[in-house]
Amino acid sequence: MKNSLMVVTLALGLTACSTTGPRAAEPVNVTVLAVNDFHGGLEPSSFAGVQVPKEDGTGTTGLTAGGIKAIGGELAEARKQNPNTIFVGGGDLIGASPATSSLLRDEPSVIALSKLGMKASALGNHEFDQGVKELLRMQNGGCDSNAPDKACKFEANYPGASFKWLGANVVYTAGGSNPFQPYYIENIGGARIGFIGAVLKETPTIVSPAGVAGLSFLDEATSINKYVPVLKSQNVDAIIVLIHQGGVIKEGSTAKFDTVGCQDLTGDIIPIAQKIDPAVSAIISGHTHQGYNCVVPDPNGKPRIVIEGEVSGHLLQRLDLVVDKANHTVQEVKARNVVVNYTARKAAGTLDSSMTAIVTAARAKTDEVKNQFVTNLGVSQIKRAADRASESALGDVIADAQLAATQAQGAQIAFMNPGGIRKDLPDATKLKPGNAVNFGDVFDVQPFGNTMVVMDLTGSQIKALLEQQTTGNNAGTNAKLLQVSAGFSYTLNLTAPEGARVSNLKLNGQPLGENTTYRVAMNSFLSTGGDNFTVFKQGTNVVQLPGLVDVDALVNYLKANGASLNGTVQGRITIIK
Repeated sequence: MKNSLMVVTLALGLTACSTTGPRAAEPVNVTVLAVNDFHGGLEPSSFAGVQVPKEDGTGTTGLTAGGIKAIGGELAEARKQNPNTIFVGGGDLIGASPATSSLLRDEPSVIALSKLGMKASALGNHEFDQGVKELLRMQNGGCDSNAPDKACKFEANYPGASFKWLGANVVYTAGGSNPFQPYYIENIGGARIGFIGAVLKETPTIVSPAGVAGLSFLDEATSINKYVPVLKSQNVDAIIVLIHQGGVIKEGSTAKFDTVGCQDLTGDIIPIAQKIDPAVSAIISGHTHQGYNCVVPDPNGKPRIVIEGEVSGHLLQRLDLVVDKANHTVQEVKARNVVVNYTARKAAGTLDSSMTAIVTAARAKTDEVKNQFVTNLGVSQIKRAADRASESALGDVIADAQLAATQAQGAQIAFMNPGGIRKDLPDATKLKPGNAVNFGDVFDVQPFGNTMVVMDLTGSQIKALLEQQTTGNNAGTNAKLLQVSAGFSYTLNLTAPEGARVSNLKLNGQPLGENTTYRVAMNSFLSTGGDNFTVFKQGTNVVQLPGLVDVDALVNYLKANGASLNGTVQGRITIIK
């Protein structure tokens, strides 16, 4: 199977470290393949970027893509074409994972990526979900985990990752040392390829405080640039940045994941890329779950590749470099996104058989829990939104479930963060007869294990909270619309000035009183100000419910109401654009 979906060619140079004149060129071809935002995607899932006909002929659905067996097939094909192939990651390899991986603390995913030959990966924000001690265990191995019910249940003695997580901009607050390597050098085909890794500096705002305790997250570009001369002094022939920060294609653009050299990228990666040293040949990005292959000017104004491969292993980012190892320069870089077509590889018999044992073992250890029946939905699927700036049918259901679960504590309104909704219910690859849903389907939607919290907020605080959806770190392409429960509604006018966009707030048809106190429910992540919703930290009369996990609240609600759910967006948020 051939994937000639996207090619961008740039002529780039890495300044030679030698003080003598250029020597006769010694070119070597090096291929770099990368996966970003893998999120424990051991099994394939639906990729909306490519639509294929449904089996029943009623329309189209997303291509079944990703999964370690198909990724292994792509790697084997690439290595056959070019033995000088390096496999790396763009962060969020673990965390927010489906049940097959998450119920085993993502250990099978790390083991699989290691056996597939991954060499290095940027740290992602989700790597910090369970705290730095647990992340170091994931790197180094062992069973001393904060989740003894999950750790070392896949293998009796978890061996750790054979690849290195890289975090040039992550330091201990006390002392300033790096808990993880800032860079990695791979010797291949006689060439020396350097990788510098970084994670978005806003990580503390989107991870629970316990997850990043004792750590500081520094400016990405400054930290990356710090190590460029270090790599040059070691005579590397090319430098690639692996960064867990990304962008999105501008609204209205026709560019897609398979667009050649798009120039319509926007978002947080742009100012970072513009500051990264010109000696960096290409930037492999992540975090935004987008597929793009774009060019962004470097500090000298020259176009440089910035590429991202969507999510869950649906796409692999591919760079093909021509490296002059005699003069430590990069003569050419080509970039494309490769669709990891599980369906086609299965039909062709080119899945990686060595990965089958890992998937089979992980399933065997988790199927008993995953296969527990929950309900029959009234529709085949309830979908989340394609972005985080919209109300979704599934978001409405989750907010209703959390309200129902906390009414004993007096809850009147529930809020759910859109980033905590990880899959449709169920994923298009897991549709079942009778619209059945099992625990694994529900867990895939909410895999974090957050607990429920109830607190008091005034009407004016709730308005201020909702204003935070589109301001500060949530401005522009980072907007995040909290999903809201039945009975609550409001209008969001995106054309109005910041701080004056939310109006017409009502509860059960009555306007919210500015000074009236309301009982509000949310998950533990939001309650501490997660996703930049700091107003939650102003709440009073806070009740923690450590015995009520969000996924259990959803399971209970689905058992009681599943058959009546119609999968439609309820229209609780009126958006003016």
